[in-house]
Amino acid sequence: MPQMAPISWLSLFILFWFILSLFSMMNYFSFLPLSPKIKTKKEKFINSLNWKW
Repeated sequence: MPQMAPISWLSLFILFWFILSLFSMMNYFSFLPLSPKIKTKKEKFINSLNWKW
């Protein structure tokens, strides 16, 4: 089995690093955090009168 030249190792390292960074950036920028819903005073009033007997 022939040995690989150092330039091949370097090109493989650059290729895998590029794929890893591309995958990480895609995951980071595709995530959309959900903003918390701001409840109005009317909703809070309705929820506070919800009795469970």
